[in-house]
Amino acid sequence: MYFCANGLSPTSKLLTRREIMSFALGLCAVGSAQAIGLSTAYAKDGPPDVKKMLRIMDDMFRADSSIARTELKVIKPERTRTMRMKMWSLGLEKSLVVVESPARDKGTATLKVNDNLWNYLPKISRTVRIPPSMMLNSWMGSDFTNDDLVKDASYQKDFDAAWAGKSSSPKGWLLRLTAKPGKVGLWKRMHVIINPEGTLPMQAEYYDRKNRLARTMYFEEVKKMGGRTVPSLMRLVPTDKPNQSTEMRYLSIQFGAKVPESTFSLSRLERGR
Repeated sequence: MYFCANGLSPTSKLLTRREIMSFALGLCAVGSAQAIGLSTAYAKDGPPDVKKMLRIMDDMFRADSSIARTELKVIKPERTRTMRMKMWSLGLEKSLVVVESPARDKGTATLKVNDNLWNYLPKISRTVRIPPSMMLNSWMGSDFTNDDLVKDASYQKDFDAAWAGKSSSPKGWLLRLTAKPGKVGLWKRMHVIINPEGTLPMQAEYYDRKNRLARTMYFEEVKKMGGRTVPSLMRLVPTDKPNQSTEMRYLSIQFGAKVPESTFSLSRLERGR
C-alpha cells in the first residue's frame, strides 16, 4: 500500500508504509532531542548551592578589589539626566563612589567603610553621615538607593534564602530572600530569578516593609568585562512610576586592581577624587 507524502498529488513521489514509519520515528527523535535540549539548558543537578549563589551575587562587581567606571541614567517623562562616576571597592566592606560629570555634580562622593556611610557635597563643602535607616533612600534623585550604589547589604549575612523552584518568565531558578530579624535599612524580601545555568541573576523584585512590590531590577547585556562574565546593565523600574526608570551601565571594570586602604578615608572623600 502507498500514501501520498505531505498531501501531494498522486503523481508526486509516493512513500511505502516502511518509509512513513521511518519518517514518523525520525520526527519523534527530533522532538525528544528538543525536549532534552530544553531540560539541559538548566544546570544538570538543579540549582546551585544557595550559599554559593549568594556569594556570586555579593561578589559580582567586586572580587577582592575593583575599580570601575559607570554611567547612571535617570529617565523620567519630562527629562533624562545622565551622570558618570568612578567607583572603587575593597572586599565587601569598603566602597567609594565619585561623580565625574556633569560639572554641576562633579566631586559629589559617597563612602562606605564597614557599616558607616557618608556623602560629601562639594557645593557646600560638607560631609553628611547617612544612618542605616536611610540606606533605602534615593541616591542623587535616582531610583537607585544608597545601598544599591555602595552595596552595603550582604545577601550572605543579611538575608535568609531558599530556592522556590523554576521560573517560567523569564526562564530560570526562583530564589526567595527574606531579611533577617533585627536588620534595618533592608527590603523585607526579594524574589531573584537566576539564569538556568545558575550563574547570574536576571531579574529581582523588591518588597517593602508592608509587603508591597516596590520595584523591579533587570540585569541585562551580559558580556565579558575584566575577565568575568557579568550583566553590564542594570535597569530599575519603580512599581508606582512605570514610565520612569534608572539605568546603571558599567563602561569598564578592573577586578583585582591595586586599591590602597587610604582610598577609603574621609579626607579622600572630601577631596572628591
